[in-house]
Amino acid sequence: MRHQVTIKDIAKQLNVSVATVSRALRDLPDIHPDTKKAVLDLAAELDYQPNVLAASLVKSKTKTIGLIVPDLGYYFFSTVVKAIELEAIKAGYSILITQTQESFERELINIQNLSRSQVEGIIISLSRETVNLDHITRLQRRGIPLVFFDRDSDEIHASKVMVDNEQSAYEAVKHLLDNGCKRIAFLAGPKNVSVSNQRRLGYLRALAEAGIQEDDSLIIHSDYFQDTATSQTHQLMKSTNPPDGILVVSDRLALGVLVGLRELKIAVPEQVKIVSFNNEPICSVVSPTISSVAQPLEEIGKLAMKLLLDQIEGRTEGEEPRIEVLKTQLMVRESSVRS
Repeated sequence: MRHQVTIKDIAKQLNVSVATVSRALRDLPDIHPDTKKAVLDLAAELDYQPNVLAASLVKSKTKTIGLIVPDLGYYFFSTVVKAIELEAIKAGYSILITQTQESFERELINIQNLSRSQVEGIIISLSRETVNLDHITRLQRRGIPLVFFDRDSDEIHASKVMVDNEQSAYEAVKHLLDNGCKRIAFLAGPKNVSVSNQRRLGYLRALAEAGIQEDDSLIIHSDYFQDTATSQTHQLMKSTNPPDGILVVSDRLALGVLVGLRELKIAVPEQVKIVSFNNEPICSVVSPTISSVAQPLEEIGKLAMKLLLDQIEGRTEGEEPRIEVLKTQLMVRESSVRS
C-alpha cells in the first residue's frame, strides 16, 4: 500500500514536535537554523509533498487521475487524451491534464503539481528532452500507480501501452521498396525519443532484408517543427546522391517535407515517394494525399486507463507490470504509389 509521508513521520524521525516541523517547512523565523536544515533535508530525502487537499478531503481517495502529454496540439495526443478521459468518466474519475510542451523542466513541474494534488495515479508520455528519469523513479518509490503510453523508457519497469513501431516502419519501408524506391531516407525524431528509435530499427531491418547497406547520411534526426523538416528536405535533396523515398516519423513533419519538395520543384510521387506516421485527417486533404501508418488511438487511450485503474483498485497487486503492444495499419495514398 502507498504511504504518503507526513510531517508526523518527519517529526518522529528527528525526535522533534510536529509544530517544529511545520514551522521549519513554512520557513518561519522562530526556529534554530540547524533544526530547520535537518527538517528540510529529511523532507527532501523522503520526498515529502504537502497535502493541499487534506483539509477538505473526508476520504483518502480523490478519484483524480494525472495525465502528462507533450503537446495537445498533436493530433495523436489530443485523440488519445479524449479516449482516456471518456474511460475515466465512466469509472467515476476525473482527469487533470498537463502539457510539457516537449520540455523536461515542465515535465518535472507537472509531476510535482500532480503529486501535490493527490492524484491516485499518473498516465504519461515523456517529453522529447527527457533523459534523466529520477522524477519517475521517485513516483514509483512512493507507490503511485503509473502507466506509460507512446513514449517510454526501457529503464523504467512499469505498465505501458505502445504500438509495434518497429514492425510499422518495416512494413512502410517494404511498401516503398515494392513501389520502386532504391534509396530511402528516414527523417527521424530526436535521438532520445523511444518511438523514433524503434521506427529506425524497422527501417534498417527492411533495408537489410533488401540487401541495401545502411547509410548514416540518409538518417536525419529532427525536432517536431515543420520548418525544420523543410530545411532538412533541402539538405537531403541537394546531396550528391539524393533519396527517391522518404520515411517520415510523423505527419506533421511530412507536411514540411512536402513543402520542401515543392520549393525544389520535385514531384511526389514521381521523383520521391513519402510514407509517414499517425494518419492525421490532413493526410487525405493535401495534394498529393499522404500515405501514413494509422495507430489505434482510441484503443491506446482505453487500455492506458484500464491498466491504471487495475493498479489503483488493487486488481493487479503482486503482479508484474503489463506491456500492451498494438498493431497498426498502413493507409496507402498518392504519395507512395508507383507512377
